[in-house]
Amino acid sequence: MGTGEYGISPEKISEYAQDIQSIVNQGCQVAIVIGGGNIFRGIQAANSGMDRVQGDYMGMLATVINGLALQSALEDIQVKTRVMTAIKMDEVAEPFIRRRAVRHLEKGRVVIFSAGTGNPYFTTDTAATLRAIEVEADVILKGTRVDGIYTADPEKDATATKYESITFDEVYQKGLRVMDMTAFTLCNENKLPIIVFNMNIAGNLRNAVKGEDVGTLVNF
Repeated sequence: MGTGEYGISPEKISEYAQDIQSIVNQGCQVAIVIGGGNIFRGIQAANSGMDRVQGDYMGMLATVINGLALQSALEDIQVKTRVMTAIKMDEVAEPFIRRRAVRHLEKGRVVIFSAGTGNPYFTTDTAATLRAIEVEADVILKGTRVDGIYTADPEKDATATKYESITFDEVYQKGLRVMDMTAFTLCNENKLPIIVFNMNIAGNLRNAVKGEDVGTLVNF
């Protein structure tokens, strides 16, 4: 959204594209799962009385819109990109097929996974974890508005302190919210580490990939 109240900020999506380009240029294989909250949030619609399943499907479609926008921004700077969807819409994007996704990554294309898992009641966190496991990713980089995991919400509690690194067991014990618990448990069971970082600071993505101290590492 950038500084807007809804929709897509051309400036912000261009910044994201440039950050992604910087790690593609380092030879990284990059797959992206994008949310849709700047357009529509299914859970909020459900809380307002809308049918939850209907709201979730609308939210999935919002992620496709964002995926297409990010694809356009990436291709504007000559980054080869494919959008794959969990809901079939052949005129818009490719259907998700695991082997095809892996092949795109091997060819150096950025793959954008949209429409979540294709099922209601699952978050984009869960979609990101599922796709990461399927393509055998090395790590999940969770971009947020804050620069890592804190003892409390730093936007609400000024005394919150940041963890440089933390284990999965410690997250469970302390009751911290890193991502949707279904997604977090999938990461734990499949030994997939997570880096939580502020995606709104230019260069953070590149620094995280280089192994510098960016955000918080969740490991074993």
